[in-house]
Amino acid sequence: MKIKSQDFCVQEGEQVDLNKWPTLVKPAYKSKKEYKKCLDEHVEELSELQRLHYASNRYALLLIFQAMDAAGKDGAIRHVMSGVNPQGCQVFSFKHPSAAELEHDFLWRTTRDLPERGRIGIFNRSYYEEVLIVRVHPEILRGERLPDELLDEKAIWQDRYRSIVDLENHLYRNGTRIIKFFLHLSEEEQRKRFLDRIDEPEKNWKFSQADIVERGFWKQYMQAYEACLSATSTKIAPWYVVPADDKENARLIVSKIVLDGLNELKMTYPKTTAKRRRELKSIRKLLVK
Repeated sequence: MKIKSQDFCVQEGEQVDLNKWPTLVKPAYKSKKEYKKCLDEHVEELSELQRLHYASNRYALLLIFQAMDAAGKDGAIRHVMSGVNPQGCQVFSFKHPSAAELEHDFLWRTTRDLPERGRIGIFNRSYYEEVLIVRVHPEILRGERLPDELLDEKAIWQDRYRSIVDLENHLYRNGTRIIKFFLHLSEEEQRKRFLDRIDEPEKNWKFSQADIVERGFWKQYMQAYEACLSATSTKIAPWYVVPADDKENARLIVSKIVLDGLNELKMTYPKTTAKRRRELKSIRKLLVK
């Protein structure tokens, strides 16, 4: 199966019903050997494009990963970005905000870690947590110490969606391109992966009681994701709903979408001026001597 990025893209203005988006599709590979070959090809091409991206120094690229627990965010980031020069790529994970971060607006802590031009920034969870987990657990919102008049739960989520879209539009106008991934995992597949984490000693560290607690809010999370994807997927900063029940296939889909995003930038290596060429020729003569 040939991977087409647009098959997984949420169109601007589309009302998302996650029940209609598959968590499993026909894989783009026929065997483990073919999967590895395809991923290696994607990684090699991505490495070449990242060097070009770094050299051209015109755009910044931000990749955002959101998902339920055990959907494979860490694995997708690790495998897809395995060939990228660490100097040109940074990964940031966002957990519960610190006391200092709570003293600022909800976009402040992530804005500090936005990628520079020529770099790729990866957010493992992001400012979108503020319209996902905070929406599912409104007690977190109350803990942010906002003025009472701003705590209208009928308005605050639309206000936050608007703030997010405004930020992403601002970043686009200043050369940052954003690609957002929701790794769409089924509840049953999550159950299986949790059991693996319990049964396999080397995976025990990945599991905590809090994971089971959050699993109990599955329906509420799906509703929060549907509202979020519907409100914040735009032409310039689209969401991609990636079927995540097959980890290997999800990695191939993610890598293809990233490749397509980089190729759309039409990057070129900086051209050397006539003056610079004369300088280099002079230096070369010295080195030859």
